[in-house]
Amino acid sequence: MANSVLFVIIARMGSKGIKNKNLCEIGGITLVEHTIRAAKTAASQIHGSRIVVSTDGQEIIDIALKNKVDAPFVRPSYLCGDDVESLPVVQHAVNFMELASNTQYEIICYMQPTSPLVRWQDIMKCYKKLLEKKSLSAVTVTTVSTHPFKMKRMLSDGKLINYIDQGFDDMRPRQKLPPVFRRAGSVYMSRRKVVMEDNTLISDDCMGVVVPPHTAIDIDKKEDLELARICYDNYKN
Repeated sequence: MANSVLFVIIARMGSKGIKNKNLCEIGGITLVEHTIRAAKTAASQIHGSRIVVSTDGQEIIDIALKNKVDAPFVRPSYLCGDDVESLPVVQHAVNFMELASNTQYEIICYMQPTSPLVRWQDIMKCYKKLLEKKSLSAVTVTTVSTHPFKMKRMLSDGKLINYIDQGFDDMRPRQKLPPVFRRAGSVYMSRRKVVMEDNTLISDDCMGVVVPPHTAIDIDKKEDLELARICYDNYKN
């Protein structure tokens, strides 16, 4: 039986670091449209799937409609603040779409335009791993540039101590350290129960899909945007 997916792309207008961040362009394409395109390609391969864009801005609604994906509501103001977490925004979109279509989706895929270099192939890898391993969640991850064994924290008197206490300073070269990953931020895929009943975007029963670092740039500052533009030019083919 097909496992239908609801792709939820959250893209509000406001932003602290960069004005109207989700409307910024990379390669002449807005961040939100990059994410929509990746989701559309993946959704076209999964029967019964749909994409919804949750936003408070008409410009973003227009972009969604131009790309023939759903943007059937203006996100309520209480879900648009800087300190609002992603979970209630995603839950609101799921509730709206399920009520409107009288359908209950089996899998929820949450995506953000702030990770615009996401690849549709990695979305499909998350989907396939979720099904093959019968796990509750799958997310994209990438390697870290600074290994936790090398990280420090500073006490109030200025003294440095190991962030992870091994009892010694780890001076081994990077190649000899155990692999460590961070969430890429581009794809969060979970079974409906995790999001709507367990009230979390990813479960402890979560599989990882390793993606290249350039696809895992999270745009928060202008420097991130410039780096993403450089990477896009280098990797677009």
